[in-house]
Amino acid sequence: MNELLAGASKVGYHPGMEATTAVQACTPTAGRRERKKQRTREALVDSAFQLFAEKGFEATTVEEIADAVDVSSRTFFRYFASKEDVLHTFQEEQFAAMQEAFTARPADEPVITAIRHAAVDVIRACEDGAFGFDPERFGCIKQLMESSPTVFGSSLEHGQKKHAEMTRLVAERMGVDPTTDLRPHVVATAVNSVFHTAFELLSSGTVKADRFSEVLSELLALAEEGINYPAAVPADR
Repeated sequence: MNELLAGASKVGYHPGMEATTAVQACTPTAGRRERKKQRTREALVDSAFQLFAEKGFEATTVEEIADAVDVSSRTFFRYFASKEDVLHTFQEEQFAAMQEAFTARPADEPVITAIRHAAVDVIRACEDGAFGFDPERFGCIKQLMESSPTVFGSSLEHGQKKHAEMTRLVAERMGVDPTTDLRPHVVATAVNSVFHTAFELLSSGTVKADRFSEVLSELLALAEEGINYPAAVPADR
């Protein structure tokens, strides 16, 4: 910083110098401030998931989450709109990873095939704690979705909000305009339904599987084959 100021004094004053040097002077402070905010946000997420696991979602209050980090409820609401919003942070990370994995699939790979590979790989990473995912948080969300109608409904709503982005990605892979070609919308809706069907089958014990990724992979494989199944009654009857 001293060298920058010394250089400026050699060439003389010019309009805007104060603004430039002020920005330069504030940059380290701004960086520390952002890091502190990020640490606070992460601490609130850690606190929330720990309390959700111990007490359940409904029994946990925003005040308790904030107290565990030694901040006020007002501070909590600077980072999150609600308790549900904390859970959505993990889902956002999942979706971002799936989006990246889907985009990276071979360009000539059919849409559902690409989605199956991308989604199953990311879910397995969540289950195994790979690529920075926390398997305990993933397990906590799964448990909360089974035990809390509020969490399940919120997850459904959050998934539906991703419909437009999923439609856009599918349309790009297909090379079509989603305003005139409705197939990307059908794919996005179908994939969202597959995710929730997989969860319901696993949580109800309808299928014999230990992991969400196993059920999801099987259902997406069925979607790959097509769902226009033949009727039980032959056409000649």
